[in-house]
Amino acid sequence: MIRTAVVVALIVVGCFFLTVGTIGLLRLPNVYNRMHATSKPTTLGTAAIFLAGFVHFGPGNEGLTSLIGIVFLFLTVPTGAHMIARSAEQIGIPFLGSVTWPDASRVGSDRHDRDENRSAEEGDE
Repeated sequence: MIRTAVVVALIVVGCFFLTVGTIGLLRLPNVYNRMHATSKPTTLGTAAIFLAGFVHFGPGNEGLTSLIGIVFLFLTVPTGAHMIARSAEQIGIPFLGSVTWPDASRVGSDRHDRDENRSAEEGDE
């Protein structure tokens, strides 16, 4: 009885977060906002549904599969979102409003060095 209630509650929470992520994907204006809307809530929603599977099936093979799914999800989704953001920035998709990328000289990233190398190579041609 309590286990069934926990499973139902986790599935409801998971469906809520997945619905929020889907609405964000459809309603938000650019790739950066959509990426955030799909990565954060859908990770939580899918993890809640995996956790419901673990609670329902127990610590056997099916439950272990659910836990492995959660670990895989938490390792791959942030990496994918980071790659999408970097790719969008590199092909020149702008932020909306007054939001900008951090200044490379203050952050210490290699973006400033890449831009200098790229402009030096273009000057050689």
